[in-house]
Amino acid sequence: MDYTLELIVVPVSDVDRAKDFYINKAGFELLVDSSAGPDFRVVQLVPPGSACAIAIGTGIGSMPAGSLHGLHLCVSDIEAAREELAGRGVEVSDPFHYGEAGQTPGIDPERRSYASFMPFQDPDGNTWLVQEVKRDWKVTTVKIDEEAAA
Repeated sequence: MDYTLELIVVPVSDVDRAKDFYINKAGFELLVDSSAGPDFRVVQLVPPGSACAIAIGTGIGSMPAGSLHGLHLCVSDIEAAREELAGRGVEVSDPFHYGEAGQTPGIDPERRSYASFMPFQDPDGNTWLVQEVKRDWKVTTVKIDEEAAA
């Protein structure tokens, strides 16, 4: 049985403002924008290359706007990601890494996976952490025909 994480609700105060931020600044793709009256609206957006989307909306969650922290976006090149986000108008912090002295400014000197980070916030204060991950492998799922394998 596979359990795939495919949707995370991000609490926002203004759906249209958040939708604009995630599409035009963060570069997410719009999947769904649907409403059923003034008390229910769901907007689903997906980061480039991700199988997991976010949902923002009205009547879809109970968390206060801006209360979600620590969402991670993984990228293969944190410098290129910073340039892209800043170029789109996102106020993204400079990268940092952890060394013997704790959190240290700059990219990990060895460019190790899971070692360099840079934070940004959406207009409500939900926080995201961009993390550099070098992957030379891909996760694949292989379905085996049990009858043929027997």
